[in-house]
Amino acid sequence: MGTPLGDFIRAKRDSIQPESLGLPDRGRRRSPGLRRLDLAARAGISVEYLTRIEQGRDRNPSIAVVNALADALSLDPAERNHLRYLAKITGGECSAHSRPAPPSRDVRPTVLETLRLLEPGIAVVTNRLGDILAHSSGYASVTSGSGLLDSDSPNLTRYLFTDPRARSFFADWDDIADEQVFDLWLAPSVENSEWFSTELAPLAGPDFTRRLNRHTVPGRGDLRLKHPTAGELRLRRETLELSADNQQLVVFLPADEATAQAVEQLRQRSHGRLRAIS
Repeated sequence: MGTPLGDFIRAKRDSIQPESLGLPDRGRRRSPGLRRLDLAARAGISVEYLTRIEQGRDRNPSIAVVNALADALSLDPAERNHLRYLAKITGGECSAHSRPAPPSRDVRPTVLETLRLLEPGIAVVTNRLGDILAHSSGYASVTSGSGLLDSDSPNLTRYLFTDPRARSFFADWDDIADEQVFDLWLAPSVENSEWFSTELAPLAGPDFTRRLNRHTVPGRGDLRLKHPTAGELRLRRETLELSADNQQLVVFLPADEATAQAVEQLRQRSHGRLRAIS
């Protein structure tokens, strides 16, 4: 059985063309990308050892081996951090006594007060599973008509993969889908795994599973929304990590004057209040 670490290494190897690393074309290959032989040589390890890591038969590569693989794959800083993180959870350092608790659905009073101070701005509190725990009236305005907040317990990840409206509402749906799936890896726990493997995966289908195993590190650029009545909105994102709670406070700022005017018109149409969702 594979591991997240092995899946990530294999996915990155498959995505690399040998020529991009200055390696000769060795002719026809059974699979795309970089050969195990070439990656092992660049990392200074044996092909047999690399095979064991990719197949999940070796779950405890040393820090030196992990760093050598990062160099051999020419990973950028974000990908290197993710590789080290996957090595940590694959090696069992997130064991039962140290595993983070399931993402909390309770929002601390001080965080709720911060949201109130941000009114009438656009802000939301989520956990790593994509549960929308609290939001400002501005957030309700820019997502109005999309169906995202229709549920009593709205969840952005579930909405993205199961509600057909999501693909038209998010102009860059593929990128946002990769972001949400990537975030599922950032708070490992038995409860998380059960949620996205037994509840979400059957509903979301093979596209979700493929993205989960691909480990694409997202770029997180501007958010582009196609609002049903206001047209395209372009929003910059500032994220405050609430590490102790496994939550995030995300603030959205208009990226251009047209968006600022559209957001102001949406606010005037709906004078909602801050909503905390239990």
